[in-house]
Amino acid sequence: MSYFHSVTLDREKCHGCTNCIKRCPTEAIRVRGGKAKIIKERCIDCGECIRVCPYHAKLAVTDPLEMLEEYEYNIALPAPSLYGQFKHNANINKVLTGLLKIGFDHVFEVARGAEYVSAATRELMEQGNLQLPVISSACPAVVRLIRVRFPDLLGNVIQLLSPMEVAAKQAREEARLRTGLEADKIGVFFITPCPAKVTSIKAPLAIEKSYVSGALSVNDIYVKLLPVIKNMQKPETLSCSGFEGISWARSGGESEGTKSLKYIAVDGINHVMKILEEIEDDKLEDIEFIELSACTGGCVGGALNVENSFVSSTRIKNMAVDKPESTPVAKINIPEISWKRRVEAAQVMKLDDDFNEAIRKMEEMERIYQSMPDLDCGSCGAPSCRALAEDIVRGFGNENDCIFKMRERVRELAKELFDLEAHPYGSYGNENDR
Repeated sequence: MSYFHSVTLDREKCHGCTNCIKRCPTEAIRVRGGKAKIIKERCIDCGECIRVCPYHAKLAVTDPLEMLEEYEYNIALPAPSLYGQFKHNANINKVLTGLLKIGFDHVFEVARGAEYVSAATRELMEQGNLQLPVISSACPAVVRLIRVRFPDLLGNVIQLLSPMEVAAKQAREEARLRTGLEADKIGVFFITPCPAKVTSIKAPLAIEKSYVSGALSVNDIYVKLLPVIKNMQKPETLSCSGFEGISWARSGGESEGTKSLKYIAVDGINHVMKILEEIEDDKLEDIEFIELSACTGGCVGGALNVENSFVSSTRIKNMAVDKPESTPVAKINIPEISWKRRVEAAQVMKLDDDFNEAIRKMEEMERIYQSMPDLDCGSCGAPSCRALAEDIVRGFGNENDCIFKMRERVRELAKELFDLEAHPYGSYGNENDR
């Protein structure tokens, strides 16, 4: 499998501080030679390292606004979280009108796609054929986390495309009918709050090719939109989504749309990890639906946003308060918005292609781990003692990377030197005895 990752490392800015290795949920980062290194097979592009790096050495690669020049007709797909980034009496229609003024030909709210996914989720749950508890598939970082760390739970993930993909598919088809242009002449650009969605566009798991042409970061678009919104007097009436779809921007919004009384909404990657562990241990048998967001507060907490997630969440709720609960959704065609291929577990723990050699390495890894101090301090450049043991058997490290084992070795050498000075001629006694 070829890998694309939005999250990248600027080695010049990296100070090797180890903050990132301690917070990465998939143990995808090491510090070697004073610089961080991202193990691409493990990275889920959650953006946690971007948030915690004090030197801004981690960054997300997104598409430039100039990419619009490649298409004859361009559509903006604003994530609902975009609405909460602006002060100055901003409202949803101002944001949507502003997108037209900075170069887009049309806007299509991702919130509309969210309402469609909510309706499809309700219908599937009413049919009663899903594996409980049902896990939302909306957060691509969570789906990739499950592939890497919790592959036994892939059967619980609802096999529906994300609101972004559903909105892109609908927006492109409507534009094709409206303009008469061929589909490849139409650019559909998602305004993303997080790097995980960029990766899901460039390297999708559940479909062969994304319906989205490119991903523009919220913080890049914010800079263009802010002066336009500040000076806007009469925005066009463009918003046609309801409270249900707009609420997907914050944690709990998707769950409320399922109309299920037995749901939980969990945000923040560390909390998500704990809940997934509980699902594996069959501790949530009374829950029907679980909404999981890698970012704190939901999509409003994405690493590519500008505003504080709590402030943004409140703004969005206030903006949507006069909206209808939801807008009418056409007849649901579930096969049209379902996954087109099976999402497989990621083989990141495979030590060797040869089974016997893999067993030998596993035993060696366990032996090395048992000799470690089991402190998980991160000083070696790996997130845990077990991770260092794995690195050693893979040839990416050695036992002297552990400062505690190195300290023991230094003590042994010091003792040997002391003994050598005390008894310079060893068993020969003094020089006259030779």
